[in-house]
Amino acid sequence: MSDTPRLRRELGLRDMTLFAISCIVGTRWIALAAHAGPGSVTLFALGAVFFVVPLAVATGTLSVRYPGTGGFYVWARRDFGAWHGFLSGWVYWFSITFWFPSAALFYMSTGLHAFGPAAAHLADNRTVLVAISLAAIWVPLLTNLVGMKVGKWTENLGGAAAWLLAGGLALAALIAFRHSGSATHLDPLPHASWGVVSFWATIAYAMTGLELAGLMGGEIHRPEQTLPRAGWISSIFITFFYLVATGSVLVLLRPDQVSEIHGLSQAATAAQSLSGIPKLGTVLNLLVLSSAVGQFGGLIASVSRLPYAAAVDGLLPKAFARVHPRWHTPHWSILCFGAVASFLLVVFQLGDTFEAAYQELVSLMVIAGFLPYIYMFGGAWKAGKRLSALSGWTVTVLAVTCAAVPTEAIASVWLFEGKLAAAAFGIIGLARIVFKRYCNV
Repeated sequence: MSDTPRLRRELGLRDMTLFAISCIVGTRWIALAAHAGPGSVTLFALGAVFFVVPLAVATGTLSVRYPGTGGFYVWARRDFGAWHGFLSGWVYWFSITFWFPSAALFYMSTGLHAFGPAAAHLADNRTVLVAISLAAIWVPLLTNLVGMKVGKWTENLGGAAAWLLAGGLALAALIAFRHSGSATHLDPLPHASWGVVSFWATIAYAMTGLELAGLMGGEIHRPEQTLPRAGWISSIFITFFYLVATGSVLVLLRPDQVSEIHGLSQAATAAQSLSGIPKLGTVLNLLVLSSAVGQFGGLIASVSRLPYAAAVDGLLPKAFARVHPRWHTPHWSILCFGAVASFLLVVFQLGDTFEAAYQELVSLMVIAGFLPYIYMFGGAWKAGKRLSALSGWTVTVLAVTCAAVPTEAIASVWLFEGKLAAAAFGIIGLARIVFKRYCNV
């Protein structure tokens, strides 16, 4: 047994703090928030109080109570039984496969704008954008096979880029405000309409990701100390990031000038024009891409540990439990993730517009991503963290409900709702079939 490849403990406090920041900070949510208006800043602040804090409490508590690799899967299994643990990990894994296609589409669109007008027009070419989005999934996925000793620097880069991006946007907004004031009347009250209800769920989803650090428990030095500390530091930062970045974009542009997909590129162009700082727009776009690289690497590394942990317990084929003899990574789990994410990227382009396909992926990502929190906050309740559990459950139910509401981009409500229902029931039904096939408990 001593020669059997195992996961290695390569991550310290700095690594886990930047890892958590990379996983949580989604720069694309800034464009969505700015497009929805200045009330988004208030929603981010409320999300920090009623969701980020309870999430940090639950993650820290459960990581210490049930240490090891597997996060959601291990926590729900220990608290509620094998089926609930399997379902929690299975659904969360699928939520990230939904996340990847929509994120790749967004970040590759931003990347094309970073290289000037000659490349920017390609962002409107659906075939080209899907092709490079597939590359964006597979390049970091394949490089992640070499292990956390090398891979952790990708997440460190992404976390540092998020800091620099927030600072760059704030600097440009401050200069623009001093010269010509704010482009947007900064009304702090969110405006309620059916068109923005779905976005409320996205605000909550934007604050998630801290739990991903818990999936890496078996590869962290002194996880019982490192995870809670990294959780609180990263929680404070992400709140600061979303408030500052969204507010800065709204100072630079009006909400109607911000595209939900190309909005950060538009903000980068406005930042350079209004601040007078040469090449600032290019730098900001490259920082967006750098944060995306860190986020892709962090999610691939963490989510691949879910099938690994389930396979170790005999609930998935043994191949998923195999660790590469040289790189000490669950390589089959990583490759399977890439195959499913790529399939979803292609299939959700069928039968609808690009904007609708993007919205469908986002809604599925939010619904599937929040369902495991029912178990997670249930575990926090059992651990005595009652107030955090109640707050977390409330936000979870609201987020899942709001995610099912179609936006203006949806031409066919029935097609939209049908895809959501089919995907949700299909995921749960498939989980039950696989569990019954392998479960011996």
